[in-house]
Amino acid sequence: MGIKCPKCHSDNPDTKRFCGECGAQLHREGPIGPSGPIDEISISHTKTLETPKEELTTGSTFAGRYQIIEELGKGGMGKVYKVHDTEIKEKVALKLLKPEIASDERTIERFRNEIRLARKIAHKNVGRMFDLGKEKGTYYITMEYVEGQDLRGLIRQSRKLTVGTAISIAKQVCEGLAEAHRLGVIHRDLKPSNIMIDKEGSGRIMDFGIARFLRAKGITGAGVMIGTPEYMSPEQVEAKETDQRSDIYSLGIILYEMVTGRVPFEGDTPFTIGVKHKSEIPEDPKKFNTQIPEDLSRMILRCLEKNKEKRYQSAGELRSELENIEKGIPTTDRVIPKRKPLTSKEITVTFGLKKLFTPALIVAALVIAAVVIWQLIPEKEAPSLPAGKPSLAVMYFENRTDVRDLDKILVDMLTTNLSRIEGIEVVSNQRLFDILRQLGKQDIASIDKSVATQVATQAGVKTMLTGSIIKVGEKVRITSHLANVQTGAIIVSEQVEGDKIDEDVFVMVDDLTEKISTHLGIVPEGTAQELKIAEVTTDSLEAYKHYQKGLDSLMRFRLTAAAKEFHEAIDIDPFFAMA
Repeated sequence: MGIKCPKCHSDNPDTKRFCGECGAQLHREGPIGPSGPIDEISISHTKTLETPKEELTTGSTFAGRYQIIEELGKGGMGKVYKVHDTEIKEKVALKLLKPEIASDERTIERFRNEIRLARKIAHKNVGRMFDLGKEKGTYYITMEYVEGQDLRGLIRQSRKLTVGTAISIAKQVCEGLAEAHRLGVIHRDLKPSNIMIDKEGSGRIMDFGIARFLRAKGITGAGVMIGTPEYMSPEQVEAKETDQRSDIYSLGIILYEMVTGRVPFEGDTPFTIGVKHKSEIPEDPKKFNTQIPEDLSRMILRCLEKNKEKRYQSAGELRSELENIEKGIPTTDRVIPKRKPLTSKEITVTFGLKKLFTPALIVAALVIAAVVIWQLIPEKEAPSLPAGKPSLAVMYFENRTDVRDLDKILVDMLTTNLSRIEGIEVVSNQRLFDILRQLGKQDIASIDKSVATQVATQAGVKTMLTGSIIKVGEKVRITSHLANVQTGAIIVSEQVEGDKIDEDVFVMVDDLTEKISTHLGIVPEGTAQELKIAEVTTDSLEAYKHYQKGLDSLMRFRLTAAAKEFHEAIDIDPFFAMA
């Protein structure tokens, strides 16, 4: 028989002590702590039974002013909606609190004070908090709506971020924290899902002041914990007093996850994770990513010191350390400052004319988002890569089939898949295209071997990959040549075959990826499943055709054409995240 969580009402196995959804303690006849039954619980249930559960549907109006656009997500505290505030004529985020959480008036008053403090934080790297309201017994919070992607989604999409990207995001988070801490506001629940990367590429900390709302005694005592187990500081686990150094600990966990793809402490329950935060020494992040600089690894581990006196004492101090580390990483790994939009004035005017919300404006918004995502990816600018480290440019594949642009698709697939293997530096298609333009060329598919060698040399790589794709009767064959850029000598040639282009090209790319990485002396990290190109792109060749055309148009700044192709790709495969 399962146990229903008293906080979020989700069902849990009767073997669990803590809710798998929100982390609250589960109980049968009374609350259960690590040492047995507990007489006290922080949340009263009287008003829960009296307060009707509000259901907000798209198009409806809540509290007489908020028109519901869509549901953005839900968590332990309640659901979050994107709404149109008819009073101020702007989109805002509305968090509808579960009534069982908001049933204590003293807790509400404390939370109201926290919101009052959080509203004072006015910083480019902090999402603004607006108000705490009540409608027919239901409490809700309004806050700034930030269009973009949260850091958790970015990490999941990339598995792990480059060192340069991780440092850039962490620096921005430090700036936001420094301002909040200056005003005496501690976040207490800093985690990747509370950090948004907005459409201009800036990191924004969300949900300041909310964690304080839950009256608690930590994981090791009664009540509902403040924070998320994987990102909680040891003092939070024990419900001791928290200060700015608790946020620094959480940021250390986030940095660890950004560069390794995993958190340092995991467990089946919040309690077991909390025990690890209190007693276990985190493993060196370099164990999971050998590309992490030694000084960055030391910095992360200092953030994770059990004794807060041994951590960085302020967000400003941590940011200065990040800047010093950034100076020591290769130029290729650094995040280039955002380019100033070529038509920033026109875009500002267009978005100001809200009454002209036409399909053309929607296309413009999508294109801007695509350009921003492209700008977030660091370009390879350094003249050469470290000695002894495999470096590669996927140059061109001659297309001898009747499938148009299959050569470009193949180059993009191989570049994407090989880039996922730890230990190989692969030059981006954008970087190769920029070099081609400097040489007066427009299309990598039309260049000869001498020009390809010149491009690869300027890109600073040691090896380049070329080849062909050809139909042999009913079968299709990809032939590749891995060559030394300096000498021109072919290191190795490989062939892979398939029965049908539409169905087998993805498997052929996977096979070729493994062969090439083996010849470069790199054993692919993880299982074959992790190297499947279809897992990170699409399993539809038709969708990939449109996606590739969109990329090609985007690199040439044909923005309307790019948006059209990306739309076509999504229409074919709605789960094609890269499109």
